[in-house]
Amino acid sequence: MKSLDDSLRKILILGGILTLALVLLLMRMWYVQIYKHADYKARIKGHSQLTVRLPAVRGEICDRRGVPLVENRASMEVEFYLPDIVRAWREGHDEVPIRKYWGLDHGMRALKSEPDIVKIVNESIVPHLEKLGLAGDYNSRKLQVHFRDNAEIPYVYRQDLDFETMARFSENSLDLPGVTVSLKPVRHYVYGALAAHLFGYVGVPKEIDKEESSQFNFYQPDVKGKAQIEQAYDDVLRGTPGTKFLQRNAHGVIEGETKRIEPKQGSKVCLTIDARIQTIVEKALHVVGRGAAIVLDPNSGEILAMASVPSFDPNQFVPSISKADWEKLAKDQTDPLMNRAVNAYAPGSTFKLCTALSGIRAGVGDRQFDCTGGVQYGNKYMKCWVLTAKPPMPPHGHQDLTTALKNSCDPFFYQYGNAAGIDQIDAVGAMLGLGQKTELPLNNVASGVMPGTAWLAQNYPRERWSPGYTANTAIGQGFVLATPLQVANMAATVANGGIVYQPHLVEKVVSQDGAMVKEEPVKIRTDFLKESGITPDQFEKVRKGMWRVVNDSDGTARKARVKDVEVAGKTGTAQFWRNGIKDYHTWFICFAPYDKPRYVVCVFVQGGKSGGSVPAPIAAKILEQIFAMEKGQEVKLEAISPAVGNFQPISGIDFSKDLPAQYGADATLAPESSAEDSPESGNESNGGTPAAKPDIQEDSDSHVKNRKPQALGGLQKFFNFLGGGRSAAPKQSN
Repeated sequence: MKSLDDSLRKILILGGILTLALVLLLMRMWYVQIYKHADYKARIKGHSQLTVRLPAVRGEICDRRGVPLVENRASMEVEFYLPDIVRAWREGHDEVPIRKYWGLDHGMRALKSEPDIVKIVNESIVPHLEKLGLAGDYNSRKLQVHFRDNAEIPYVYRQDLDFETMARFSENSLDLPGVTVSLKPVRHYVYGALAAHLFGYVGVPKEIDKEESSQFNFYQPDVKGKAQIEQAYDDVLRGTPGTKFLQRNAHGVIEGETKRIEPKQGSKVCLTIDARIQTIVEKALHVVGRGAAIVLDPNSGEILAMASVPSFDPNQFVPSISKADWEKLAKDQTDPLMNRAVNAYAPGSTFKLCTALSGIRAGVGDRQFDCTGGVQYGNKYMKCWVLTAKPPMPPHGHQDLTTALKNSCDPFFYQYGNAAGIDQIDAVGAMLGLGQKTELPLNNVASGVMPGTAWLAQNYPRERWSPGYTANTAIGQGFVLATPLQVANMAATVANGGIVYQPHLVEKVVSQDGAMVKEEPVKIRTDFLKESGITPDQFEKVRKGMWRVVNDSDGTARKARVKDVEVAGKTGTAQFWRNGIKDYHTWFICFAPYDKPRYVVCVFVQGGKSGGSVPAPIAAKILEQIFAMEKGQEVKLEAISPAVGNFQPISGIDFSKDLPAQYGADATLAPESSAEDSPESGNESNGGTPAAKPDIQEDSDSHVKNRKPQALGGLQKFFNFLGGGRSAAPKQSN
């Protein structure tokens, strides 16, 4: 009996212990699962939720009528979140493969180690993608360096995928740790090479904001303007970044997006150019291999068009330019990256407008001078172009200013310039903005050279200024350099009767809600009527001389005439030697209509025979189509192919022919080109180096076996629309 009682007591004690343990277990479960539920949920969420910075969407660039010229399109990309890929490898393998490399430790060269990300990707990610036909070639060195220096930035594995490929990624990549697909807005230059030298290009910044990047698990930086308007107005074109929240499961696989704060688009930059006039100018200029053309409003200084050939398509730089394409552009001897419209060259006889105004200001504007074929200065006989013409022509004889402008007579301006004096020429040149950099939102804008006694003393201290230097300066040769934009603005000053406006390219900046962010005012640089003592009647003498250049039967620019429109202009030809080969720089500037000018056109062509035979017909074509546009003729806006450069000499332009440019070597001296130019004549300043090196794709060195070609998808247009841009580039036109 006693033994039974002991057994029962032990059972009760054991039962009590078990019951107490069960109660404690239940209490712990209640505490963990119910009482601490919210706390643990928050902790789990914190560990599984990733934040990704979304780059801001850049604002558009449009023309003066609001036509979008630069906008955004959708780029579908595959990204590797490299730390997640390494984490997944570590969980599934005994050890992480390590590679050695030489780096810096406290400024000293040292042997370091890091995970071999290339091996990890090639063995854990690429085989799965190859099975699905989704793998692509990539540069292994770039991947390794990216992991070392920018692990917090997702590595872009593939870009610009078609919709079908992206859909396959979306369907099959969710079981691959650290692999995601995303839709990004990238730059789209709507009309191809149109105005390429004005827009520039964008790229990824070299450095990121470490303080900002620390706030995110992964950081996608904004693209940065690296040249031209994209660079100059980068701060307003950039918008506000957003945030993407991703959910990662216990295995390290990103399951999807849980929340998104959308980025905001930057402001819109509205230019002064008219896309229709820009199209007219570029198509007319494409008949030559090297040159530039500008259309100005002489009543405001607004640049209505600015073109340079050869050219390039800025879409090549989006998202990045291939190494082969970059080397082709950079090594092209015709320099398609150079904006010749703001590069400086010897202006030739177009500079005689400056000399004419200098003489008027000096009080010699009414004097007449004889042309006997040349003028002796020291030991040099400086000839008139008539003596070297084929066949030779008689000297111009006794002339006044207006007649000398019409004849482009060098001996007249040799004497006239010396009568005015180099100090007067210098002063008027400064009032016109010559020898001074034009303030524009463009890179590599040349200042040009306005030579004089002080300039010579500074640059050639052993030389002394002489009447021969003044004579050469008076005809726009010798040391004189000017950009086509400066020459155009000089013509605009004569056209409007004495106001020197500051040329400008941007009209205003507007926010996405239409609010005015910045408005560029019209600026007057010089008012000749108030500051120089030159009267309207005296300006009219110069204007009339330009009228006679085009409209007299023996004017040098008869090919610049436009039906039903009075055009006034001035030709120019300056000798230039390229690698020992004579390579004329030919000019034509004009304005129209004569009585109330609305347009100033400057055309500059390298390798032309003369200003009257090559640039003048191009300017006439531009004006003819602009006035036809004003009467209702449609100018079709379409993507323009890049102009291809060449060094072929051009003897003439005839737009009535299928091939307007007449090529062929012509050794005869062109009208208005002095046979006795000084050795310095025909200089140019090189402005072809781009502002910042673009993002260049490195050659792939890691190749896949089963890559399938991309096919264009029917839903691509819809996704491009979502990305803030057009679905496809317009049809290209030459």
